[in-house]
Amino acid sequence: MPFVKIYIHLVWSTKNRVPHLNSKELRLTVWNHIRENAQKKEIFVDFINGYSDHCHCLISLGVDQTIEKTVQLLKGESSFWINKNGLTSEKFEWQDEYFAVSVSESQIDRVRDYIKKQEEHHLKKTFNEEYEEFISKYGFQKLKG
Repeated sequence: MPFVKIYIHLVWSTKNRVPHLNSKELRLTVWNHIRENAQKKEIFVDFINGYSDHCHCLISLGVDQTIEKTVQLLKGESSFWINKNGLTSEKFEWQDEYFAVSVSESQIDRVRDYIKKQEEHHLKKTFNEEYEEFISKYGFQKLKG
């Protein structure tokens, strides 16, 4: 039996960064649903939070899970559920793109704290500013198009 512990910090936004998740109550409802759905699919969500136009999720991948499939399951089912339950005034969609970066065991508490403080973090900085920082910090290349 393999023993695997690989932490990934995932970040994804709403389609066109529309602030659909515009109340704390709605965000908590969505984050709780994503966590519950993940548990049913045997996806370990260590921590989840976000703001009106994006989600941060710290997960630990299982031995047979890929980042792509895990993100697809989390985003796809949650957008379907949000629309089915009429939680937003317009059709809800997540953006296709996402960030996924590995997190070392020694940094888990820092990442949890960062995710936990999204509300206050985004009083000072927009998601666009955070997005640009992620691009720069992790050396991602933006696609031209």
